[in-house]
Amino acid sequence: MKYLPCLCLLLAVLCAITHCHHEEVCHEVSDTNLHDGTQNLLTHNCDKQGSNYADFAFSFYKQAVSKEADKNVFFSPLSISTAFAMLAVGAKSTTLSQIFEGLGFDGLTDTRTNDIHESFHKVLALLNCADVNITLNTGNALFTAIGYELQETFLQNTKQFYDADFFSINFHKPEEATKQVNKYVEDKTKGKIPELIGHLDPSTVLVLVNYIYFKAAWQNSFDPLRTYEDDFFVNTNESVRVNMMQRDGSYDSYYDQDLSCEVLELPYKGTARALLILPDDGKMMQVEDALSKETICKWDNKLETRRLDLQLPKISVSGSYDVKNLFMEMGITEVFSSNADLSGISGSHNLQVSQALHKALLEVDEAGTEAAGATAIILTRLLRPSVTIKFNRPFIILITDKATGTTLFVGKIVNPAQK
Repeated sequence: MKYLPCLCLLLAVLCAITHCHHEEVCHEVSDTNLHDGTQNLLTHNCDKQGSNYADFAFSFYKQAVSKEADKNVFFSPLSISTAFAMLAVGAKSTTLSQIFEGLGFDGLTDTRTNDIHESFHKVLALLNCADVNITLNTGNALFTAIGYELQETFLQNTKQFYDADFFSINFHKPEEATKQVNKYVEDKTKGKIPELIGHLDPSTVLVLVNYIYFKAAWQNSFDPLRTYEDDFFVNTNESVRVNMMQRDGSYDSYYDQDLSCEVLELPYKGTARALLILPDDGKMMQVEDALSKETICKWDNKLETRRLDLQLPKISVSGSYDVKNLFMEMGITEVFSSNADLSGISGSHNLQVSQALHKALLEVDEAGTEAAGATAIILTRLLRPSVTIKFNRPFIILITDKATGTTLFVGKIVNPAQK
């Protein structure tokens, strides 16, 4: 059997507390990107027909919950799609088309492929130049085996579109190589994720890492003195005690009669928002089946300002996923097989992805949210009489960026107290 070099794709939601470091770049990006009249294939405008990228988040969500219907789910579709898009810089033939079709991009041509990479470049650049009220950082890194030569075009394009950092590493000493990658991750996360990788194989020639971090304060914070202990009903037979936050105020919300769920928009300072979806008892699967970009558009168009007594549990949850297995069930298979054509990376046809891992974490408290993150714009409308919405049973959370029209984080909170 032929000895096959492996390529490890490590998708991590990491914590790197930095701000956009080139103000002149941010100024240039804000002046041109997403505002130059050309279509961005990552963005979703409810009034216009675009790509199906916006539905990738929900496709991955449905695949994840099918494996763990009774557990917390939290992941970053932006992190996963960015890492695979970066990998696609070196993919060709059906390997390339499978990756992009799985991410929601079809009708591939050389021009469209370039447009996809340019769209990622613009969105990532804008996110890294986020509002001063938000701590937001996303980036990419490539760890290459010492002596393993990458194609110049691959190097140029991963730098141009994904601003990737490059490092040489000795994978023939797998324990040391693992420590080096983990040290990089630990530094980027300010010590919060000291061990991303469990092991690396000596046949590894390239590791791709994507990280994204988000921290924002609520536009109107919760008073910690009003937080109280209460029951959260995991299911009809089980409840856990949680710290329930409470705040009276005006919120944009909507009750969907067709899907039997309450939808609430919770704004952050700056340009970000969380969208919380609370299904009625027994209606979670019905709501999950309906999740799509069209459903989100319908909810956004129906939101009305109401005076609410909002009760929301403090949250500290994480998610860890074998993206390889989930992607294979979604039809993205060739890149993980010996038939993979990743010849654009090194000129050789003997590469395949051996691992694809993703980790994400979410913390919600009275002050705001810490997660791998996103941005959005919130508007307020007329006041209505106070209504109580109590998130004391499983609910769905989306963190979206309305400025770029992308869904960045998706989660299901089944047990807010379970790490």
